[in-house]
Amino acid sequence: MSDELQQKNTKLAKKLVIVALLMFGFGYALVPIYDVLCNITGQNAKLTESVEADQAFAVDENREVNVEFITSVNESTPLDFRVETHSMKVHPGQYYTVNFYAKNNLPRQIKVQAIPSITPGLAEEFFKKVQCFCFELQTFEANEEKIMPVRFVVNPKLPERYKTITLSYTFFDRTNNTEN
Repeated sequence: MSDELQQKNTKLAKKLVIVALLMFGFGYALVPIYDVLCNITGQNAKLTESVEADQAFAVDENREVNVEFITSVNESTPLDFRVETHSMKVHPGQYYTVNFYAKNNLPRQIKVQAIPSITPGLAEEFFKKVQCFCFELQTFEANEEKIMPVRFVVNPKLPERYKTITLSYTFFDRTNNTEN
């Protein structure tokens, strides 16, 4: 009976090793799978922010797109953060500026980074920011307040099915994670 028990234990150990290897392989494959899904759905393109130069577009006066603005801060970020205008109707091709307000609530300097997100994700290629506080790490002195403009344009080639675009920003505290 001892040999039979040892064979069962060996078989169980082999199964457990196989399960552990499969779990490791699945975990290792999650990053490429996530990247592929994000590329297909148009999500997470916010990580590839770049400054766009002002470019002349023909303004489409006959069309309006509603642009909504949402602000939030990560739970560990000691900022007050809001937008002056929560939504606006824009004509594709015309440049607009909207101001955001932020205040450091600490009696010491902090460094924060704003991460933007545009929904629907497939409309992001048509929403161009030429000036944005999200392009750089922001340094706030103790109790400092800032007005931070975002200058943008909606490309007139935006498909007609997009009636509303939402631009959201989340600030994250990077004070202890910076190399500056």
